[in-house]
Amino acid sequence: MFEKILSFYTRCFALWVILAGLAAYIWPAPLASLDRRSVNCVFALTMFGIGAVLQADDFRRILHRPGIVVIGTITQYSLMPLVAYAIADVFNLDPQTAVGLILTASAPGAMSSSVVSYIAKADLAYSVSLTTVSTLLAPLATPGLTYLLASSRLEVPARDMLVEVVLLVIVPLFIGFAVRHFFAKRVERISAIFPAISVTFIVLVCARTIAANRDSLLGMTGMLVAIGLLMNVLGLVGGYLIAWISRMDVPQRRSLAIEGGMQNAGLGAVLASEHFSDKAAMPAAIFVFVCIITASLLAAYWQRTGRRSVVPQAAE
Repeated sequence: MFEKILSFYTRCFALWVILAGLAAYIWPAPLASLDRRSVNCVFALTMFGIGAVLQADDFRRILHRPGIVVIGTITQYSLMPLVAYAIADVFNLDPQTAVGLILTASAPGAMSSSVVSYIAKADLAYSVSLTTVSTLLAPLATPGLTYLLASSRLEVPARDMLVEVVLLVIVPLFIGFAVRHFFAKRVERISAIFPAISVTFIVLVCARTIAANRDSLLGMTGMLVAIGLLMNVLGLVGGYLIAWISRMDVPQRRSLAIEGGMQNAGLGAVLASEHFSDKAAMPAAIFVFVCIITASLLAAYWQRTGRRSVVPQAAE
C-alpha cells in the first residue's frame, strides 16, 4: 500500500510542481528565506536519490547501442542550446534572462524523462541511457556550452560551474549508485522512496526560485511562459525529426523527442542562482512547469498508440 502511494506521488510530478509553484507565488516568504547553500544541499540529495535507483544494467545498456546513444547525446547538447541562443537573440532578452535560458537549455536530460517515456510507450531503456550519459557529461558540457553561447552577454564562471556540477551531480549520483550496489537487498526494500524524494526536492528547488522572484515574475510571467513553450516545442519536434532522419523506430523517436524537450531545469535553477542571480534562475523555474505539462500531454496522447519496445525498471 505504501509503495502504491509513493508510486502515485511520483507519477503526479507535474501536479506537485504546479501546486508548489502557485503556493510559492501566493505565499513566498517561507521558501524565499531559504539560502542558496540549503538549496544546493537539497539538489545534491535529489541526485543521490536518482543514483540509488540506477543499476549496473543501466550502464551496460549504453554499450549495447552506442550509435543511437551518441546521436541522442549530441542532440541533447546541441539542439536546445542553439534554440535558446536563437530565442535570446530574436527576443532581445536582457543578459540575466538570456544566460538563464541558455544555461537551462545546456543542462543534461531531465531525470523525470524516463517516467514520461514509460507513460508514452517510448523506448525506456534508450531514455535511461541518454539521461545517464548526458548527466555524466554535464560537468564539462553544461558550463562549456553556457560559456560558449552566453559569455558575450555576461561573464560566465565556467570553471566554478564545472566544480559545482561535479559536487552537486556526479558525486551524490555515484554515492547513491554505490549504496545501491553494495547494499542492494536493503535498498531494494525501500527503493520506491528514492524517486519520491527526488520529486520532492526538485519541486522545492523550483518553488524556491519562484518565491525569490515573485515581484519580478509579476511583469515577466507571460513572456517567460511563451519563450519556455517555444523552446520546449522546438526541442520536442527537433528531437523527433532527428530520430526520424536517423531511421530510429517509433519508440526511440518518442524517447529522443522527450529527451530533446525536457532538461534538468532544477540544476539550471541552482547554477543560475549560485553563479549569476535569482533573476537568471527564472527561465529554469518556468521551464519546469512548461516541459512537464507539455510532456505529460504528449505522453498521454502517445500512450493510446504503439507499443513499448523495452520496459525495464524506471530510474525515476
